Amino acid sequence: MSSNVISLDSINENIVKMEYAVRGPIPARAVELIGELKSGAKKPFNEVIRANIGDCHMMGERPNTFIRQVLSGCLNPEAAYNDPNLADDVKERIRLLLSYCGGRSVGSYSDSAGIEIVRRHVAEYIEERDGFPSNWRNIVLTSGASEGVKCLFALLNSKSSEGLPTGIMVPIPQYPLYSATISELGMYQISYYLNETNEWALDINELERALRESTSKCIPKAIVVINPGNPTGSVLTQENIAQIIKFARENNLLIVADEVYQHNIWKKDASFFSFKRVMNQIGVKLELASLMSASKGYMGECGVRGGYMELDNFDDQVKAIFMKQISARLCSPLIGQCAIDCVVRPPKEGDPSYEQYWNERKQVLASLKDRAELTNHTLNALPGIKSNYVAGAMYAFPCIELPPKAIAAAKAIGQEPDFFYVKQLLEETGICGTWFWIWSNSWYFSFSHDNLTTT
Repeated sequence: MSSNVISLDSINENIVKMEYAVRGPIPARAVELIGELKSGAKKPFNEVIRANIGDCHMMGERPNTFIRQVLSGCLNPEAAYNDPNLADDVKERIRLLLSYCGGRSVGSYSDSAGIEIVRRHVAEYIEERDGFPSNWRNIVLTSGASEGVKCLFALLNSKSSEGLPTGIMVPIPQYPLYSATISELGMYQISYYLNETNEWALDINELERALRESTSKCIPKAIVVINPGNPTGSVLTQENIAQIIKFARENNLLIVADEVYQHNIWKKDASFFSFKRVMNQIGVKLELASLMSASKGYMGECGVRGGYMELDNFDDQVKAIFMKQISARLCSPLIGQCAIDCVVRPPKEGDPSYEQYWNERKQVLASLKDRAELTNHTLNALPGIKSNYVAGAMYAFPCIELPPKAIAAAKAIGQEPDFFYVKQLLEETGICGTWFWIWSNSWYFSFSHDNLTTT
């Protein structure tokens, strides 16, 4: 018996069961390989390429000058105000943001839902984007979109009188944050499978199947939709979104719309439509939680941890309880809140920073689009690999046709074939991806294309 007070037998079993593939054993091995290379070990490669996660700055993307100048100035305002080379609109933004911070410092706490002026700016951004009103009091600033998901799921988590857990509908393939959070909270994952043959669209018949088969195992409360798709790289059509909204209404489900890649649209005939916009266009009113982040898009500010969540059509009493819930985590980092302000309120025409800001934004998005195109052409030219068109986001999700010997070799050492493939890919080439088993005898892996070069 262990002499430790805390052991595997005494800790939360939900945490033990939880898996988060993008930070799992493959990325952990990648870190080990980086250390081995630094120590002079000989490998078949000279560097490890971290393609398991969409982290543009890690892969060399230059930060947006306006965003970084504002963040730097918020941290060191006197130096910013006295810098003759700093544009006036940058200084004005710093003054405005700090005027809403306690003691004019980003080292202070904000209200739990975030700095008021930033929440107002977020609402204005949403209203301008969608053409429908947004109430700033429905905006919650979060430590990245991930924190919003965790807080919302915790709010929904309750057992029925029969002891059934809360069920959350999650797309497969999906970003592992959702399955990990569901496991952590002891909820039930209702898996619905995206239609690979139709560019990973959501099939309403599949949603109905998944929901029907889950009702004896849980109390379904919400459906998660990731658009643009992570890891599929798909972009939902306006018609498909309308179908999903009607399905949610008919089945009394909250929609959790993960829209953090809304700036990352690559396919010529694809467009981003928010769930809020489509919901208002078709005249449906139901609960909707929409998520956005400063980590993706053209910003790539992953480590700053800025995000927001809009809560549409929530009962006032429920919203009050949610605000009470988030007060226990005090507030999200103020520097992340300031980053969100720069995203939703960029320089306008006539501002000193306007031209540089928009040129940098265009350059980053054009570069990411070129890499998506390169990914499309390269993957489908490789034998044994097929991939849908990368229409959006930052990921490719190819299907690999593994030969029987490879599958047998994986099974012989107790590994799933997709894990085996991605592990060998890392060991032989230094490329770190993420593995996904979806269907019997179908093996997939995901990697971010933000690390590719087009030269």
